[in-house]
Amino acid sequence: MNRFLPRALMAPSIITLFLWMIVPLVMTLYFSVIHYNLMQPGEYGFVGLENFSYFITDPDFWPSVAHTLQLLGSVIVITVVLGVGLALLVNEPFPGQGIVRVLLISPFFVMPTVNALLWKHMMMNPIYGVMADVWKFFGATPIDWMTDFPLISVIIMLSWQWLPFACLIFITSLQSLDREQMDAAGMDGATAFDKFFYLVLPHMGRSIAVVVMIEMIFLLSVFAEIFTTTGGGPGNDSTNLAFLIFKQALMNFDVGVASAGALFAVVLANIASVFLVRLVGKNLD
Repeated sequence: MNRFLPRALMAPSIITLFLWMIVPLVMTLYFSVIHYNLMQPGEYGFVGLENFSYFITDPDFWPSVAHTLQLLGSVIVITVVLGVGLALLVNEPFPGQGIVRVLLISPFFVMPTVNALLWKHMMMNPIYGVMADVWKFFGATPIDWMTDFPLISVIIMLSWQWLPFACLIFITSLQSLDREQMDAAGMDGATAFDKFFYLVLPHMGRSIAVVVMIEMIFLLSVFAEIFTTTGGGPGNDSTNLAFLIFKQALMNFDVGVASAGALFAVVLANIASVFLVRLVGKNLD
């Protein structure tokens, strides 16, 4: 009875959580093996792996995978490198330190759509944007970022949004750094370079692993920024895997192919999760 009662009390929440996860997955598996187009609701039937074959052989498939990996790697590298640098600067005491930390963290709380609109209209607009004014000030021709460099534009706005998160985690990690050890290293003749690479960086290994893990999970499904700014274009120059699935589902109305693409994204996410679990586990040893 002592065992049964706690399990009985937890059963409703566990069953609800299980159904919350398994029902969409089962429906995705079902639609991925049938022909189902919303424009032809009466015509459907079992097609096996045809939807997977169609999705993978789509000319936009491999470019979208490449764009996803480029976006993922670029944002992670930028946020980790700049995040460590900013954390080291802000960690040292100076007047107004609290205000600066709040301002650094603020962009992370901006909604993705608002972030995209902010960069699209206020910063990167080739006519009245801040960057256009800077270019004009130096006598250069303003750049139409969304047209000429669409993927780089998305990388910049995502890096701006995720940098505060990385900076916050790194600042928290630096707070637990042993200052006596740093002072002792300085007395022994260690340079700032030596302190950083042999004391600070190893100490921040766990926090860097956590930042990489969380960012990779969320950046694999980036959609709002691309939809709001470039629309996956020009052409397919900024289309990632999530946006390609969206195009198959809501632009081509092909639920079967979109479901096959979603399962491919799940497989990609699981491969990434295995890598991340090993990375985090290695840093926790």
